[in-house]
Order: sequence, then C-alpha cells, then structure tokens
Amino acid sequence: SLPQAEKAVHQKKEQSRAKCRRARRRHGSLVAEFNRRQRKNIWLETHIWHAKRFHMVKKWGYCLGNSPTEKSYRACYRAMTKHCLLQDLSYYCCLELTGKENELLKQLARICSVDTGLTFEEACCLSGRFEGSLNLYRADRYPEHVLGPVTFIWKPRDGSENRQLWIWVHPALKQDILRELKAIFQCSEPEEISVPEPVATPIQDEKQTDVAVRLGKKRKKEDKEGEKAVPVKKIIGDGTRDPFQSYSWISQTTGIVISDRTMEILRYRLVGPLSHSVLTEALKAASLQTV
Repeated sequence: SLPQAEKAVHQKKEQSRAKCRRARRRHGSLVAEFNRRQRKNIWLETHIWHAKRFHMVKKWGYCLGNSPTEKSYRACYRAMTKHCLLQDLSYYCCLELTGKENELLKQLARICSVDTGLTFEEACCLSGRFEGSLNLYRADRYPEHVLGPVTFIWKPRDGSENRQLWIWVHPALKQDILRELKAIFQCSEPEEISVPEPVATPIQDEKQTDVAVRLGKKRKKEDKEGEKAVPVKKIIGDGTRDPFQSYSWISQTTGIVISDRTMEILRYRLVGPLSHSVLTEALKAASLQTV
C-alpha cells in the first residue's frame, strides 16, 4: 500500500543518514566521543587496553578494571611468581609538599607516631633512596582519629635546604588528608589560580570552520546533534579534583607549598622476579651534562 511504501522510503533515508563505521572511527570523532564519556568518570592512560579485557567498574570518580573477562588468574599468578606483572595505580592521588626540610618534618611529626614504626624522618627514606609507608592521624590525636595509610617518597637532596615530598593516598582518603595537611601547614590558596582554557562556543567553532574552508581544507560533516555536539577538548583534572578549582596552596608564614598532582604523574607497580630486568631494558640512563 501507499502508506507502507512511504514508511519504507522514510526508514531508508534515516538509515542512509547514519554514519558508517569508518566515519565514526575517525580520530577527531573518537577523541570527541571519548571526552564525552569521561564527563563523570575519568579514564586512566591504560583504559582502552583494560576495557577490552576487563569488566570495568566506576569508583572514586574513575573507570577502573575490576576483573578479567577471561580465566587468566593462573597466567597472572605465573607472571607474579616467575616473570613480571604490571598494575596501573595511576588513580592513586599524589600530594606534593615543597619547602624547608626542618619545617616539613616539624609539622609532619604531628600526624604520625614513632610507636607505629616508620616515620617521615627515617634516614633511609629521608635520603630519597627508598619509599616509605605509614598511617596518618589527625594532628596531635594519636592513637585516635586515624586518617588512613599512605606511601611517601622524598626527592634526593640537591644541596639546598628546600626539599620535595610526594605523598600517595587512596582517592577515598584524599580530601580528609589534604584538609589536614593544609591545616597543620596553615596553607591558603595562592593569588594566582590556574583555570583551564574555556571551551570554544559554537559561534567560534563556526568561524574557525569558515576560515578552514577558505584556506582550502576539507570541511568535516556536521554531527547529528549539530551545535550541541561536544567539541574536542582535553580533559583537565581528575575524579577527585574540580578542574575549575585551585590545586596549589602556600603558607604565608613558612613558605610551604602543597600541590595536588593527581593524574599528572602516572604510577605503575611491577611485581615479579623479572621486574628489575624489564625496567633495565625499558629505561636507559641519560648521560650527565654539566654546563
């Protein structure tokens, strides 16, 4: 009948408007789609690899691999005992402390205790040769009011009295520990706050497209949503930090600076007897050049 024929023609037109897989897999389209999917949960650098092989879960503002889709437990155990197994721990939050060593140690001693073992003043860790781990407490509240476990590493001395300390915390504990560090060092937000570049408006996008066409570049087909399409932009921030808020604080009295380096530093854990061999083959020492 005539209505059915018109309906079939209409469906055929709708199908023809849909982008083919080649168009959907273009680099620009993929970047825009990936950015859109990261609005609520940030991806790690290894997300694509894990997403193809793991069941993904959304926790602490990240999208993380939870369990493998295949029965690879024996392979993982074999890698840990005989070879090398790599874990992506980039979702852990890094808090950077910079300032005079004596000022750092004086205030950090208030949130840990020698009764629990290791502290920030341990000689092997203070030199920067080894990473340490300990439990943090609220200032002068030991053994009550525990904040949680952390790991830390000092930057080796370079001859100056200023030192740099990295504290790695779980994203679930980050806000409490960061609040306590800002309190004991009396840090406030600096005058200059880094704000990411604003996203281009549709009008600006249209102007850029017209300029590109005049220069002889091929015009890309508009998305289905037209002006509502998500522009290609870089994701700034992480699941525990608002990208439009300050991420560095300074103390006006001691000059101590606390910086939130989350998702700025990648962190991987190598487990297994061949871990050192893998690092030796992957990393090459740079030659020292003196000016």
